[in-house]
Amino acid sequence: MAQRIQARPKIAAIAAAAIVSTALSLPAAHAVPAAIQAVGAALPFTIIEAENSATNGSKIGPSYAQGTLAAEASNRQAVTLNSGQYVEFTAPGTTNAINVAYSIPDGRSGTLAVYVNGQKLSLAVTSKYSYVDTGWIAGSRTHKLYDHARLQLGQTVNAGAKIKLQVDGENTAGPYTIDDVEFENVAGPAGQPGGSISITSHGADPNGNNDSTGAIQNAINAARGAGGTVWIPAGRFRVGGTINPDGVTIRGAGRWHSTLLSHHLIDRPNGGGNVKLYDFAVIGEVTERNDNSPDNFVNGSLGPNSIVSGLWLQHLKVGLWLTGNNDNLIVENNRFYDMTADGLNLNGTAYNVQVRNNFLRNQGDDSLAAWSLHAANRSSTFANNTVIQPNLANGIAIYGGTDMTVRDNLIADTNALGGGIAISNQNFASPFFPLAGTITVSGNTLIRTGSMNPNWGQNHPHGAIRVDAYDNPINAQVRLLNNRLVASPWSAYQFVDGGGAGRAVQNVTVDGGSIEGAGTFAFQAETTGTATVSNVVASGIGRAGVYNCAYPSGSFSLNRGSGNSGWDSTWSGCNWVEPGNGTPTPGGNLAAGRPVTASSVNQNYVASNTVDGNSGSYWESANNAWPQSLTVDLGSNQNVKRLVLKLPPTWGTRSQTIEVLGSTNNTSYTQLAGAAGRTFDPDAGNAATITLPTAVNTRWVRLTFTANTGWPAGQLSEYEVYAS
Repeated sequence: MAQRIQARPKIAAIAAAAIVSTALSLPAAHAVPAAIQAVGAALPFTIIEAENSATNGSKIGPSYAQGTLAAEASNRQAVTLNSGQYVEFTAPGTTNAINVAYSIPDGRSGTLAVYVNGQKLSLAVTSKYSYVDTGWIAGSRTHKLYDHARLQLGQTVNAGAKIKLQVDGENTAGPYTIDDVEFENVAGPAGQPGGSISITSHGADPNGNNDSTGAIQNAINAARGAGGTVWIPAGRFRVGGTINPDGVTIRGAGRWHSTLLSHHLIDRPNGGGNVKLYDFAVIGEVTERNDNSPDNFVNGSLGPNSIVSGLWLQHLKVGLWLTGNNDNLIVENNRFYDMTADGLNLNGTAYNVQVRNNFLRNQGDDSLAAWSLHAANRSSTFANNTVIQPNLANGIAIYGGTDMTVRDNLIADTNALGGGIAISNQNFASPFFPLAGTITVSGNTLIRTGSMNPNWGQNHPHGAIRVDAYDNPINAQVRLLNNRLVASPWSAYQFVDGGGAGRAVQNVTVDGGSIEGAGTFAFQAETTGTATVSNVVASGIGRAGVYNCAYPSGSFSLNRGSGNSGWDSTWSGCNWVEPGNGTPTPGGNLAAGRPVTASSVNQNYVASNTVDGNSGSYWESANNAWPQSLTVDLGSNQNVKRLVLKLPPTWGTRSQTIEVLGSTNNTSYTQLAGAAGRTFDPDAGNAATITLPTAVNTRWVRLTFTANTGWPAGQLSEYEVYAS
């Protein structure tokens, strides 16, 4: 969705600031964190971050500064490599293919060496699809700094194999910045289904030398009367024109094997429907964003009762820009990479569309959006999708529509002009159909979402979840239920009229879920209206629980129900401040997002996992080496009274012998609690609480581990410290 957000008068400015990252990573080796398993897409690959891997390069980040390599990286961190430098990954499972998220300077192309257990391969890299400028979108800056390059390794390696990315003498396109790598075990090409019609039988060229548009369309026309299935065998087929797939199934040998080289494959204002698209890749050549050009895989309508499943979509403007009749469409199990605009947009009229179990990375606008232009989108659902690093807007946005649902998605690392989830009446164009019925946002996990919007006065932030009466009051019933908001760089929930007229945000219910770290406020209310909040547990709030300053006048009623905790305080006045970098409100977790160091680290289980608010990620020390220590810097002397130590909730019972030490200078330490067996029982939340006899004024708090009955190493998923 083009973010044509107008400048808006605002009560005060907020200074941009560097924010301490909580460094919550996507799953690496060992068990997938339970918190990640519960939401988002079920993925056929595992992501490992470069900054958590062995390297002699330079780690960058964390940063939230728009237009920087660190800010556009997943986890807000990456590794930069110059000549002779490397980053070495340990394969988390059986692997025969990788997909590398990387950046090189603008205008350069070349290769990067890949060593698989010592055997050298070459990965082609280019800046051709990066460095997008959208000068007509105020505040956008140059963005989309990363790209993805995939490589089949030519061999299958087991878990524990070493895969190294290295800058050798012939690799002259650098410096190379590596964000992360997806490790996958790709099945071989599927066989041709019986009764299907192969596009090569009609003259399609699998080597990509000749245009195959006519051959593909001839195969489709033949299939309509002979079984209805078109086969795309393994190969690379250049498609310079558009096709009409009405009424047929098009199936490929697999998205790593069957590739259509096209930036504009299907363009139909009113598709005939019953289109089934399975298991191939569509890779384009879109290098800039031109909203007057339909550089989309699907532009318009597939028609009712269609399916898009198992596709790899890359280097397009938009994956699916859907207008016309797309009722009962299913879009599932697809991968969207490196778009210059949206991943998918339901551009009005869509009924009962199911967008589920998709992976979206590095979109240049909203990753998933529903915009009710010309007619309302109705009763459609975005569910169990994983969205990583949209670099110019929201993870998921609902602009108008009736009875829409956003549930069980995982969204991480949004950048400029957007948040994790936006529920908005911003119309962009007319006729627009505002939010109506019941809008349900439930069970989502948002990690490091929310961003600065420089178009709102002098730098003004978006919250992780934003309810926005931009052009019309919110009259729908908005239900925000059991969402988990982790390490929000600014506020967690935001109620606002982005148009600056004070239109009401009303009929909002927030019930359940958690706020696990927010740079400024748990709730940021800036317009008129009302919301009822119950059962929301917060910790690590940077400034205050509530900011409540309606603009330009009026008031917002934030009604507190039962079961709330951790966000009792209210910010005094209406002056903005920069984030508190994890500085807690009274009663909050003093250690949330704070710097933490360990005496040793095993593989990718880094110390920062213990302060990221995610009980599924964890630190693990070197094995069979005692003692081990974990030290958190609270930033200033605090009256420490209580520690809560956690292990992943799915782990079995174990006891760890742990001593607690404290220091005001990080040189001399005194004992706060003696070494004792601390029991972690999954039936009791897998948490051990250590309460000190009296509050102790200290800044550095150190845990010393000397034994563990469950594993020969020190282990901890969450390290929480509380004041008296």
